[in-house]
Amino acid sequence: MEYEFTLSFKLAASEADTDTLIERLGAAGCDDALVGIGQSRRIALNFTREASSAQDAIVSALRDVRKAIPDARLVEAGPDLVGLTDIAELVGVTRQNMRKLSLAYADSFPVPVHSGSVALWHLSHVLRWLSDRGRYEIESPIMEVARVTMQINLVKEAALIEQRVRREVRDLVA
Repeated sequence: MEYEFTLSFKLAASEADTDTLIERLGAAGCDDALVGIGQSRRIALNFTREASSAQDAIVSALRDVRKAIPDARLVEAGPDLVGLTDIAELVGVTRQNMRKLSLAYADSFPVPVHSGSVALWHLSHVLRWLSDRGRYEIESPIMEVARVTMQINLVKEAALIEQRVRREVRDLVA
């Protein structure tokens, strides 16, 4: 099956030569990715990778990038954190329709990860909610990718939690 996802990385200061970087990525197996280098010391790879599962596709891409750029630090795997506009585009409805759903079903609609001037959700949670409602057919690959990218991002962030805080707070936030 074919899976589409994006991996964004922060680069070391020594990785300034983008042409060499792109060559190394291709040689390491990332020839199935479009490479974006718009921001200084950042790189984004938009993969379309064939694999038996989304997890296999994304983990193999992470390994390939690590081979090519050992000092690169993962910033984000996506799609994961999304706003209503992003969700609406993926599902094929308007942003207003998604907003109406979130308000009309406030008791069951997934809770945003961040709510401020812009609310953000884990795409995986919203796709599962939409799929469970039975009115929206969400393709399996995007559901899988959203689930795996969320888990990768959570693992990356969880590594930053201090043990003391983890012990004190674990049972209070679940």
